[in-house]
Amino acid sequence: MSLDLSEFEKDNTINHIVQSGIPEICKTEPCCFGIDEAGRGPVLGPMVYGICYCPISQNERLAEMGFADSKTLSEEQRELLFSKIDEAKEFIGYKTEIISPNFISNCMLQRSKCSLNEVSKNSAIGLLRLTLEHGVNVTEVYVDTVGDAKKYQDYLKGLFPDLEITVTPKADAKFPIVSAASICAKVCRDRAVKSWKFHEDLECFSETPYGSGYPNDPATKKWLAGIIDPVFGFPQFVRFSWSTADKILEENAVPVFWEDEDEDEQAKGTPSLHNFFGAKGSDPRKKKHHFFTERNIKPVTDF
Repeated sequence: MSLDLSEFEKDNTINHIVQSGIPEICKTEPCCFGIDEAGRGPVLGPMVYGICYCPISQNERLAEMGFADSKTLSEEQRELLFSKIDEAKEFIGYKTEIISPNFISNCMLQRSKCSLNEVSKNSAIGLLRLTLEHGVNVTEVYVDTVGDAKKYQDYLKGLFPDLEITVTPKADAKFPIVSAASICAKVCRDRAVKSWKFHEDLECFSETPYGSGYPNDPATKKWLAGIIDPVFGFPQFVRFSWSTADKILEENAVPVFWEDEDEDEQAKGTPSLHNFFGAKGSDPRKKKHHFFTERNIKPVTDF
């Protein structure tokens, strides 16, 4: 069964796009396009955005395939439905973006913070743009909302004025093409989590059950408490930016105090560190390197 995650498994610290081939019919006929995600809430593992598209003329066939919101299905049911998508490659295409937990943590904890909503929107927009660049004749777009549906819809219409865009809550339960996207995203995440390779030396914990990955799962909490390193924290499988992880770090990790050097040095009246070295009135920055002093080498201005 397709959905090749080998590149992601080689380096799961960065994002990867996994995609099907593009059916020729999708380049000539007007297509509907659905977007949904999986793994937004867990403290463990990646978030995955999935898109699916097919000709509008094939909507009836799509509905007959029996898609539903992936969250209401078992893993076996999702795998079965994904196999139907994969077998219908003559008229259905898909793409998924695996957004690594490392990327999520960096975005949310960096100085110029990027919220999870922004990460989500950027992924959805990027996948739509990539699909258009690949020649798919997208005319209708259906999106499961992130935040305020009207604001998100207006924002997307501003970026893609030629497309008919519908953003609504529970889109995966209303539109089969979004349900199909939901299946692709969830199956991709299930496989990514199941095949996760710990690059850290964690053999003793990598086989320990870590549950669903959701913050309220007792197995997940137990695994987090057991795997924490007092200095380095958690492996990159963990989203450091989640309050669950942050609380465990606060309680079990060694405190680290960071001084804002830029702020200290720029503070009015604060002397430079150089002032505390060398004779009074001298500037240590002008002191000759020992290479020159040991060899009695002096600058020459006249010959």
